[in-house]
Amino acid sequence: MSTAARRPFALLASVSGAMIVALDGTILLVAQPGLRRDLDASVAQVQWTSTSYLIAVATLLVVAGRLGDRYGHARLLFVGVLGFGAASTGIALAPTVGWVIALRAAQGVFGALLQPATLALLRLAYPPDRLGTPIAIRTSAIAVAAGIGPVLGGILVQHLGWRAVFWVNAPVALVIAVLTLAVRTPVPERTGSERLDLAGTALLTVALAVMVHALTEVPGRGWTAGSTLLELTGGLTCLTALVLHERRARDPIVPRAVARSVPVTAAMALLLVISAGLFGALFRATFYLQDSLRLAPLATGLRVLPLTALMVLGAPVAGAALRRYGPRHTAIAGTALVVVGIAQLSRLGPTSPWPFMTLAFAALGAGFATVMVTATGTVVGDAPPGCAGVVGGLKQTAMNIGPSLGIAVAAGATGATAGSASTMSLSLLPLAVLTLLGLIPARLLPRHPARHVPPRQPAPPERAVAEVAERP
Repeated sequence: MSTAARRPFALLASVSGAMIVALDGTILLVAQPGLRRDLDASVAQVQWTSTSYLIAVATLLVVAGRLGDRYGHARLLFVGVLGFGAASTGIALAPTVGWVIALRAAQGVFGALLQPATLALLRLAYPPDRLGTPIAIRTSAIAVAAGIGPVLGGILVQHLGWRAVFWVNAPVALVIAVLTLAVRTPVPERTGSERLDLAGTALLTVALAVMVHALTEVPGRGWTAGSTLLELTGGLTCLTALVLHERRARDPIVPRAVARSVPVTAAMALLLVISAGLFGALFRATFYLQDSLRLAPLATGLRVLPLTALMVLGAPVAGAALRRYGPRHTAIAGTALVVVGIAQLSRLGPTSPWPFMTLAFAALGAGFATVMVTATGTVVGDAPPGCAGVVGGLKQTAMNIGPSLGIAVAAGATGATAGSASTMSLSLLPLAVLTLLGLIPARLLPRHPARHVPPRQPAPPERAVAEVAERP
């Protein structure tokens, strides 16, 4: 089977692997109240069912990408999705909340294995100038999965109980694993040593774990709490030590070709900032709609529906814009749309008409889809040879830390203005400023889309002889 004939299998495996993770992330929100009642768990314990997963997946994504570059991404996807399904089955059978927390952490480990592989498979199957369409399809699929998660979760929990949302992952994981066996991608080019830098891995893991935990606890503790400041200081110290170590290391955990790539680092910075702005705004808007405007959860979900719809519909448009206008201009336009959406939300009030809110969420969805397609295409398309897994892991890390940062910023600003009539405006102002900073990395992206350069063919023997004869 030719490389072109295998591309649909790689795309289907990539999309389905990304969808199962996105679906699991939103479907769990509906299951948590039932889980708490059934297992007699505290609010803190229920929160840790999400925190343990987030810490595990965020800290291991880069390492998992490096392992995929070394052992093969289809293999990592196969192991990751099977482990993800097995952990889900264990959670469905868990007798206590302690088991749920531990198995959610295990689920995060396997989620980290499969996520970079879903992007790396596309990089290996498609040339850079054709990545826009598959990445747009993947982005739309993630939006669909995230959008239907709460609906599917509500149906399953209402009729079968909270354990059903984890049972559903098992057969889906098996199907994806079988599909992965049909994926045959070119062997990635190996560069440098295949040794894994254990010291760098340890520093990166500890730094990310501490930072993610600190950010997830900000809504409850605040930015100025002693424990928050201590953890943030510890995380930054570990990151500084990591940078110093990476400069001297023979085989750094993040290859130097990746660290020195301006398009890759700019795209990851853009994803971090934009995801922070989007999820922070959603966090604040959801509480505002339910607590201030007294909307029911279903009514709140319907108000936010334009965001999902424009993510699904906007991704293919963003792919076309990327091919025509290039990454830089497309990313700037997407960033501007997200800023406009946040600014529009900041003006919401009790008497705001529903079209006003609809336009705000639509701008957020269209802008986020545009940035996602553009930045992801840049990260994957500009990945140095043999580093597709590492850049995929870095991209997913940014997408995991960004929402935690955005929610922490929104929660911190809300706490400072609690009870004020202008709370919505003041709490979204820091997010708008943070998102506006995304214009800086957006301007560092390439002006023109990546072009596929076919491999250089060796000169025919007679031509080579002639060239040698012509040399003095």
